[in-house]
Amino acid sequence: MDSDVSIPQAARDLDALRRRRAELRESLGTLEDAIAAPAASRAVVWGERVHTALLQVADDFAEHIIVTEGPGGLHEQILGGDLRLANAVGTLVEEHVQLAAGIADLVHATDAPVGEADVEPVRERSVKLLGTLVRHRQRGADLIYEAFETDIGGGG
Repeated sequence: MDSDVSIPQAARDLDALRRRRAELRESLGTLEDAIAAPAASRAVVWGERVHTALLQVADDFAEHIIVTEGPGGLHEQILGGDLRLANAVGTLVEEHVQLAAGIADLVHATDAPVGEADVEPVRERSVKLLGTLVRHRQRGADLIYEAFETDIGGGG
């Protein structure tokens, strides 16, 4: 017998979302560590580390989009319960497009080899991306709280 039978579907979905958020947060931390590492006289190695971190962020963010926008996903559940949240959901969906494009651009910018002249522009763009992702995560947490009155773990 499935041990989750007595747990409502919404609760299981929120638990899955919490796990996904933790994975994305971890990959963002890995990216932050990578871009903060010294790059002087080792731009190629630095770039490889940043590239690897960005690939993980890209994978985790793609999974985030599937969980939120996919059939039966979080956004569908939110809208099924409260249409007044449609604008907030729409904003998050628009951000998904922009953020996915920004991540893809940085993945491309860190394709080997990264040169000394590439380090600071990649670092600046990555810091900006991290800030935007953190704010996006916080808006998502706020939306979920408003929809389900459940704290799934905030931004940062």
